[in-house]
Amino acid sequence: MSVVTEKQYVDPKITLVGAGPGDPDLISVKGVKALRTANVILYDALVDERLLDYAPQESIKVYVGNPSGDENFSQDVVNQLMVDYALNFGHVVRLKGGDLFVFGRGYEELNYAASYSIETAIVPGISSAISVPGLQGIPVTHKGSSESVWILSGTDSKGNLSLELHDAARSKATVVVLLGFDRLPDIVAIYQEIGKGGLPAAVIQNGSMGNEKIAIGLVNTIVEVADEKGIDNTGPVLLVFGSVLELHHDFQRIKQFFETAL
Repeated sequence: MSVVTEKQYVDPKITLVGAGPGDPDLISVKGVKALRTANVILYDALVDERLLDYAPQESIKVYVGNPSGDENFSQDVVNQLMVDYALNFGHVVRLKGGDLFVFGRGYEELNYAASYSIETAIVPGISSAISVPGLQGIPVTHKGSSESVWILSGTDSKGNLSLELHDAARSKATVVVLLGFDRLPDIVAIYQEIGKGGLPAAVIQNGSMGNEKIAIGLVNTIVEVADEKGIDNTGPVLLVFGSVLELHHDFQRIKQFFETAL
């Protein structure tokens, strides 16, 4: 007599994992453990695909990166894919660049999973806002230079220049701007309008990765320096403004060059 067995049911689960700023070695041990137990991985454009090697070979890997705004990868579509895969295959790892909750829309995905009563877990990631300057030897806070840090998006949800940039520029804090490279001239103008054209500034692209580029100068010159360094919008870029940049090993030499040239 033959026996027909049903497919074993696997409880759905979604783990949101922050992959860090780009270098695959900067993911957490807990993040690696989550990948090793994944049935499905949904990963973003900013995730190094070498991280997928930690997952079981038979696991499903789905690229949901959205560098061009393709409707196929809208947030609503990603949310639904995440839930559908969990209900049908079990453990889904949602692998996202940086940290989940620093402009990562992690809460939206967490909330959507909760609406289906799916078990969730969170594995924080290293945020590029802190780590990318740090890897250059630039602390975002330093006694005597800056006692606080602002982390801002360059634009609001409607694509307009963030109004908070005006308040940040007036402060003595280090200001780190994500998603703002396209508006760099506008941000520079904000600083210049309040007499801070001589403040140190930096632009860092592909931070922590092998193709990293960095431009360091002053607010008055940073647009030109970034162009000279070949920085563009083809990879993740962050902007840093503040006196802590004087601690960078090249800054004094660069400052002297600019002061002579101006």
